[in-house]
Amino acid sequence: MRYSKQRELIYNTLKSNPCHPTADYLYSLIKPLYPPLSLGTLYRNLNQMVERGRIKKISGLNQADRFDHIVQVHAHIICEICGKVEDVFLSEELSRQLNKSAEKTAFKINRREIIFNGICKECIKKQEK
Repeated sequence: MRYSKQRELIYNTLKSNPCHPTADYLYSLIKPLYPPLSLGTLYRNLNQMVERGRIKKISGLNQADRFDHIVQVHAHIICEICGKVEDVFLSEELSRQLNKSAEKTAFKINRREIIFNGICKECIKKQEK
């Protein structure tokens, strides 16, 4: 992938926003800094970075796709109330067990997504009031 100023701006904005932003959220942050950027260009660049393994796309959250600059194996936990997404890093032992389980199938595993659902600390506090 050739260097592009807008792609680097997209990546750096994603990296500086650990909230696992949606494309629309990234667009709202980048557009004022780089007015020539179109939403189509943003999506195209995000998808190219996903295809090349530079970033991860988090799908299947019953909401818009989110993007993550951390590409090493990890899980995500999603708040069922506010939609907040956080990283969960797995222990080496759990990673080995998951790999062993995957090897026992007749599938070639292309990617692994582990998603936990729950309620974040902030939402729990709001519910308690």
